[in-house]
Amino acid sequence: MTGLRARAKLTWTLEITGRRGDGLHTLRAEMTTIHQEDILVIDVDADYVHVFNPFPTPVPSGAENIVARALALVGRRAGVQIEKGIPVGGGLGGGSADAAAILRWAGGVAPEVAVTLGSDVPFCQVGGRCLVEGVGEVLTPLAFEARDVTLMMPDFGVDTAACYRAYDEMWNDGWRPTGLNHLEEPAGRVEPRLADTLARLRTVVGDDVGLAGSGSTLFVGRHVRDAGAFHWDDEGPHGRVQFLQTGTTPH
Repeated sequence: MTGLRARAKLTWTLEITGRRGDGLHTLRAEMTTIHQEDILVIDVDADYVHVFNPFPTPVPSGAENIVARALALVGRRAGVQIEKGIPVGGGLGGGSADAAAILRWAGGVAPEVAVTLGSDVPFCQVGGRCLVEGVGEVLTPLAFEARDVTLMMPDFGVDTAACYRAYDEMWNDGWRPTGLNHLEEPAGRVEPRLADTLARLRTVVGDDVGLAGSGSTLFVGRHVRDAGAFHWDDEGPHGRVQFLQTGTTPH
């Protein structure tokens, strides 16, 4: 048995720069690895993908899991047990991190190959801190910066593909994005509870609360020392929001 760590990624900024003929969106983003992680246990004498997931959003097991696709990509066979510690549907790249862990275990692949599994997989294979461009396959390493982070995690997820569809619809209607994350308003249209939660958090935590990727995770680049005073672990109007103090990591 071999144990692998699959670290989450945090998207600090996300600019959508265009759309290719195949429908994929090009981007310019700053991503960094954070301490939250999934654990993968590999059995080279077996052939399965099992997922232990404590989060409300389901994750497929077996051939439908991105780990199975990663194994097929590198021509390997193994049994993989995934213990989820990265929130599912939260914009922290949990599935991509799992696939990237398999790629590293198999010796790694080029970013242009890794991106066929998903736009976050090339970064997750490298980790650290990078400027990410293209459709996720163009990586420019950046110097590591140790940063405190507070994650604020609602108990619902957001569909990333639906966010990009909403982005296109809004763009075609004449809307133009502003701010550090171009998916913030489309994600709020897809999931109105997210827009309400973000507005409330900005009122009580600060204007610097941002959206991680397409959400639903929200974050600030600091530790919120008085988080308990906001009672976010209680059931609010849109369910539970969990605060988690964490930080960046160089790998």
